[in-house]
Amino acid sequence: MVVNFGAPIFSRHNEYGAAMSNSPASNGIAIEDYHIQSEPFYLSAGDEVQMFESAYRLKLPVMLKGPTGCGKTRFLEHMAWKLQRPLVTVACHEDLTASDLVGRYLLSGQETVWQDGPLSLAVKHGAICYLDEVVEARKDTTVVIHPLTDDRRILPQEKRGLLLESHSDFLLVMSYNPGYQSVMKDLKHSTRQRFIALEFGYPSEKIEQSIIAQESGLDEDTAGRLVQLGNMVRNLRQHGLEEGVSTRLLVYAAQLIVDGASPASACEVAVTRCMSDDPEMQEAISEIVSGIF
Repeated sequence: MVVNFGAPIFSRHNEYGAAMSNSPASNGIAIEDYHIQSEPFYLSAGDEVQMFESAYRLKLPVMLKGPTGCGKTRFLEHMAWKLQRPLVTVACHEDLTASDLVGRYLLSGQETVWQDGPLSLAVKHGAICYLDEVVEARKDTTVVIHPLTDDRRILPQEKRGLLLESHSDFLLVMSYNPGYQSVMKDLKHSTRQRFIALEFGYPSEKIEQSIIAQESGLDEDTAGRLVQLGNMVRNLRQHGLEEGVSTRLLVYAAQLIVDGASPASACEVAVTRCMSDDPEMQEAISEIVSGIF
């Protein structure tokens, strides 16, 4: 079948399975490398697991919304393991191009060979493709995902004149931190309205305490104090702090404590200095740490 999009002519191809002529091995990339072998620790805070499973069955693209370090990536790793699908992750940035996602021709000796990008790899082999912090990518780059997020489920490889039809197990997921949005860095509605949205926040005190203890091996009492610290620092957002302390940073502090650092020193390097460069704000956080530990 040949589909004409303006001047170029694209042929529609299924390149996954036995008929795939450009195998991951010939690209130097093995899809098996993207399988998660052991279960990532994740505690559900609501119905996000059930909603994601429904989206996977219905082939609905998913957007994970929430502040940094609140568990979006860990949740997706857990779901990829549970669904037994490879997880291909792309860390988005302002220099990311469409070719970085789709693929490009590379020189190999006296000839050029096609090298699939991570998005093409996921499309062909039914992986979950995760565009992490998609708002960081240029808007003209993210447009390339649009044909994958409606009933067409195709990916144009313009340089090869191909339209790749998605594997039936392919799923597109992106993460988005609304706290970073601005006039220059925000999701276009033409992109946003192609996804269902799962919203994440900081865990409840009980869940966050369990996460910190599980991830670090810290005792429950000290983990509870770190949760208290996290809640009090997050309240400083009303006084000029740009974003609350993440669960990830509290886990880092816990790991340092388990490794022998004093709670005060661990919180100084994992929380106070990370959250702000402003001396007054650092002093305010240090006072909170002193009051708890």
